[in-house]
Amino acid sequence: MADGLVLYDVDGQVGIITLNRPDKLNAISPELQQALTEAFVRADADPATSVVLLRAEGRSFCAGYDIGAKSPNAAPDAEDWRNDPTKAHAHLQPQLEFEMAPWLMKKPVIAAVQGHVLGGGCELVMLCDLTVAADNATFGEPEVRFSAVGPAIVMPMIIGYKKARELLYFGDQIDAATALDLGMVNRIVPLGELRTASLAYARRLSLISPEALYATKRAVNRVADAAGFRTALYAGLDVVGPLYATKTEHGTRFREIATTEGVPAAVKWRSAQFKG
Repeated sequence: MADGLVLYDVDGQVGIITLNRPDKLNAISPELQQALTEAFVRADADPATSVVLLRAEGRSFCAGYDIGAKSPNAAPDAEDWRNDPTKAHAHLQPQLEFEMAPWLMKKPVIAAVQGHVLGGGCELVMLCDLTVAADNATFGEPEVRFSAVGPAIVMPMIIGYKKARELLYFGDQIDAATALDLGMVNRIVPLGELRTASLAYARRLSLISPEALYATKRAVNRVADAAGFRTALYAGLDVVGPLYATKTEHGTRFREIATTEGVPAAVKWRSAQFKG
């Protein structure tokens, strides 16, 4: 796992995966995405565990994809994927498959989250089996404000269409209490107790026989798939992929500011327009 960006540990029958890029709010860079993918595979195959706990170091769980980061192996013209709908789709599909990893694992995955749970980080958490949130957690997918969305349009299936439309259309964020009311998380604990409370929650789940857990998760997933869950996610990707190759006024200006002044300045510029 590249430079300790993702850590793996075992506590009894609980495999613990920890995002370890706190200086960047655990934003998903290409290297972190690869390291986390490898950690999911390792955790699911670990014969010593039956439950996986996904958590993060620092003040935030995950601020979404690091749009300012580039893969060290990227070609000089790597950004041209934004100019071609087919290339945009090919760029986004691995991100969708990465986010779906917790859903597809045989073991249940519990997310323990604090601070920012945004964009791809929010989608990743919704695709985990269970979520324990600190009382300071905030959830949302603000990408639409920058003329982007997805890649996993999973929120409608988790919280219902009306509220999901509102959050996805406006890009607003909600607090932990609202997320609990909407069914996005399972429980809330004080920030200072998140690590111990989520581990206790995972340990309690590990008291169930692994066979029963795996069969129950498989049954729930099969019901969801029979209703079109995975097909809907891939259909959503087919629709939103070309958006990334579409030149919009706000998207172009956002990228200009991000290039000249940095991503935080671009986010601040756009977010300020929604205040008041």
